[in-house]
Amino acid sequence: MFRYFAIRILRAFLTVALVVTFAFIVLRLSGDPARSIMGDDASPEAMTAFRQGWGLDQPLWMQYLKYFAAIFEGDLGRSMRSGGPALDVVLSRIPATLILTLPALVLKLAIGIPAGVYAALHRDSAIDRAVMVTAVAGYTVPNFVLGLVLVQLLAIWVAWLPTGGTGGLQHLILPIITLGVGGAAVLARFVRSAMLEVLGQPYVRTASAKGIPWAAVVRGHALPNAAIPTVTIVGFMVGNLIAGSVVVESVFSWPGVGNLLVVSVAARDLAVVQCILLLVAVAMVLSNLVVDFLYGFLDPRLANANPAGGH
Repeated sequence: MFRYFAIRILRAFLTVALVVTFAFIVLRLSGDPARSIMGDDASPEAMTAFRQGWGLDQPLWMQYLKYFAAIFEGDLGRSMRSGGPALDVVLSRIPATLILTLPALVLKLAIGIPAGVYAALHRDSAIDRAVMVTAVAGYTVPNFVLGLVLVQLLAIWVAWLPTGGTGGLQHLILPIITLGVGGAAVLARFVRSAMLEVLGQPYVRTASAKGIPWAAVVRGHALPNAAIPTVTIVGFMVGNLIAGSVVVESVFSWPGVGNLLVVSVAARDLAVVQCILLLVAVAMVLSNLVVDFLYGFLDPRLANANPAGGH
């Protein structure tokens, strides 16, 4: 069991290091921050002074080593646009993102899990087919398309809700629905598959053959065992709270981390972009670690049988 957890913690650190390295290299090879921040009208001397001031004139390997060393000191750099610490800039936007993403997560769970369970228990029925068609539609339609459709229907045609921005509770409804529907569709499909697999197991058929009421079989055998693989997708959704809001926040002009990422990428604000990507990577890794630990405790056979493998 110790080896199982130790390997996963080591893998988590390596994953974060790879994400940081990839983001650092790609951002510096994809454009010149000096030109994006200062504009094309800036003089060559001003451009040179800007690059020297931010250390962009140094070799890439030296910039990387300094950046990595600064991370371990808790310094994630400074914003090239505002001049303030990049971490402070990002943290100031997190509450706005959580206001959208946490209710959206609750909506995903409240719709996706019951829909998936119900569809599995009524396999091949009209309800099952309706749930799956709806789930496939919700899964395949991109968030920005769904958001624009909702804006057209509910904000422009009938004028029930605002098109975007911040304010009262009405401003939250459309982005929360947009974020929640796609995730609920994914969860419903996953839960249905997990339930169908469990319902086909011999121990479920044996319990039913013994005369145990079907409702008791579902509650005592099917649901607990189907919950184990479902933890994976729920953990992914929790880790993806910030990253999943990028497009929706842009569509609805919501001042969260996702919107900040889009603006910072366009402005080549390297430190802010790197900080956001680092926080997203850490959130994803931590959620996956929690899932791994839950797997190890819920089913110790996984930890003992395959300590270095996946789920």
